[in-house]
Amino acid sequence: MARRGLDLTADDVVRGLLIVAFLVMLAGAMPGHLSPDSISQLYEGRTGTRETWGPAAYASVLAVFDSVVPGTALYLIGSGFVLFASLLGLRGLRPKASWAAAPVALLFLVSPIILIFQGIVWKDILFANLAVAGFFLLARASVSWPARRPPWIVLAGALLALALAAQVRQNGLIVAPFAGLALAWTVRGEGWRRSLIWGLGSFAAIVVASHLIGVASQPAKAGPDTAGGVGIRILEQYDIIGAVAHDPTLKLTVFNAADPEAQGVIRTRGAPLYTPVRIDYLDADPAVGAVLWRQSDEVVRAQWLDIVLHHPGAYLAHRFDVFRWVFLTPKIDSCLPLFVGVDGPADTLTKLQIAPGKDASDRALYNYGTWFLDGPLFSHLSYAVTAVLVAGALLLRRDRADIAIIALMVAALAFTASFFAISIACDYRYLYFLDLAAMTGLLYLALDPPIAQVRRLLRR
Repeated sequence: MARRGLDLTADDVVRGLLIVAFLVMLAGAMPGHLSPDSISQLYEGRTGTRETWGPAAYASVLAVFDSVVPGTALYLIGSGFVLFASLLGLRGLRPKASWAAAPVALLFLVSPIILIFQGIVWKDILFANLAVAGFFLLARASVSWPARRPPWIVLAGALLALALAAQVRQNGLIVAPFAGLALAWTVRGEGWRRSLIWGLGSFAAIVVASHLIGVASQPAKAGPDTAGGVGIRILEQYDIIGAVAHDPTLKLTVFNAADPEAQGVIRTRGAPLYTPVRIDYLDADPAVGAVLWRQSDEVVRAQWLDIVLHHPGAYLAHRFDVFRWVFLTPKIDSCLPLFVGVDGPADTLTKLQIAPGKDASDRALYNYGTWFLDGPLFSHLSYAVTAVLVAGALLLRRDRADIAIIALMVAALAFTASFFAISIACDYRYLYFLDLAAMTGLLYLALDPPIAQVRRLLRR
């Protein structure tokens, strides 16, 4: 009797590669890579305080896991599970799986974008994972909707994921309109009124749920959350100095009327320190920060508006340069492309009982990541092009699940575009959602490529 060999299907290979990728990521990262930002937010979550202007919701998420198992190991498992469960669920959205998906699944195993970044305790990573999960659940709902009543449990999961995502990243709410559009398209066969109700209703539900999460996350003893206002103030100050750096003749009329010394300090000491790479360089001269922070919020806002409205050329030149750095990362080594190990304020680490440093595994992982820094795996532009191509290919087919994935691609591109107005540094992690969304879309497309639709298009 002949011995039967392995009979692996594309399903088996893709599923196996994704599971191995999840396990390898955890093995290389546990209990999590912790940067100073991570340490600060873990401390805030554990103590119920607010000492930074990071999102309170992210500190609360860390606190939930930390209360069960001290540290970030359980959080890391949960965050990674959200992503990989969504990736594994993509197969259920298609009637078959193509072998073309195997090399894409392999990419999730070998790429440092997954292998290293998924092991870092950053809000940017959780935001991306939750957003991908939210749109996956919308796709799942769209597939099952024709067969029965609205899949309320799946829709509730999508709403919760997207609402929480909007709270853990300051500009995360930008994904909500695209979720509403995807849902409106899903029910378009029931008439335009119901389509409009579902679209606007889902958008409103995400906004309201996100607000409630934000309120619930704010520590009672910390008082009202002022983090958003502080963040806007910092952005306005950076824009003012950036505009002056791009146009030395620009007159700060508002500052000159309120505090004549401010204009001189900004022009002679602030502008020379300016760089579109990151705002932090302005801290090199304490006098710059001192003269800015002694101004009232109203004065700073008025001066910023005056520049935007009356000197748009200088403002846009500054914003273009800053966006060029965060999107194209011309010198990626200046944009913190990798982080491993544990680092943070010594006193905070002591209070958390966490030892700083890097072990041999961390150093090996970092060295592995450096091999890819100058290639397409560390290029937001390459992921943006991928997202556009994925969305275009899926538009040719427009199956029910396709629309949610298209919405994910467009949401990621819109999220990226928002940094034209808000970026203050070129840190690679800021646009991590774009990279992860593009990889997710590519995997979905490869599972069942719209070959017939492409052939029909080429025959025209």
